[in-house]
Amino acid sequence: MQERTAQAWWEERTQRPLLALAVVFAVAYAVPIVATSAGRSLTRACVAVEWAVWAAFAADYVVRLVLAEDRRTFVRTHWLDLCAVLLPLIQPLKLLRLVSTLLLVGQRARMASQIRVTTYVAGAVVGLLMFGSLAVLSVERDSPDGNIRTLGDALWWSFTTMTTVGYGDHAPTTGLGRIIAVGLMLSGIALLGVVTANIAAWFIERFEKENVEERQQTEAIRALTEEVRALRAEVAALQGQTERM
Repeated sequence: MQERTAQAWWEERTQRPLLALAVVFAVAYAVPIVATSAGRSLTRACVAVEWAVWAAFAADYVVRLVLAEDRRTFVRTHWLDLCAVLLPLIQPLKLLRLVSTLLLVGQRARMASQIRVTTYVAGAVVGLLMFGSLAVLSVERDSPDGNIRTLGDALWWSFTTMTTVGYGDHAPTTGLGRIIAVGLMLSGIALLGVVTANIAAWFIERFEKENVEERQQTEAIRALTEEVRALRAEVAALQGQTERM
């Protein structure tokens, strides 16, 4: 019980700092892509920040593993966290650091009881839109046949891809860009499904609440009707006694 309490205490204490580090990671990831005139020293500093943020999430996973009561169960139930921690080690690719950090942030954000599904989905949409735009811009900007050259083009392409509209005016031409496109398509479909399910659940909950209230009102009316009938019977009995007297 003490180990479990220690793990819960750690997760509660580190959630906000890790989310703040995720914002720092977002800035460090975006600066070299948006600021094309950034020097080599600034780019190296941003890369160092990205690795530092990933290392903080990796250390957080290790600490939670140590504090877990059953470590095998923790690894089995947090396998996505483990994959996100190990992913950048397979190949030191910038996009892998991005994917792993997004996964780790998503896993930690889900632990927050105050974050509702709608808020989480909205944050996921904004995050995927931003990071998808930056990722495809960094890949396609230097491609000879690429047509995504500016941040505006990348944002427009990401939005149309996530919503599964796909106007076709901008499209990735590199293999890595197409992999990013597939990820955005699948994410957009998944998020759309979550939003649809959330709206449907809200309507069902409203209908069930109205049905419960209607049943309660019906029961109250029945109870009042029975009381009125009983009172009428008592009044009739009293009248009969009065007439006999």
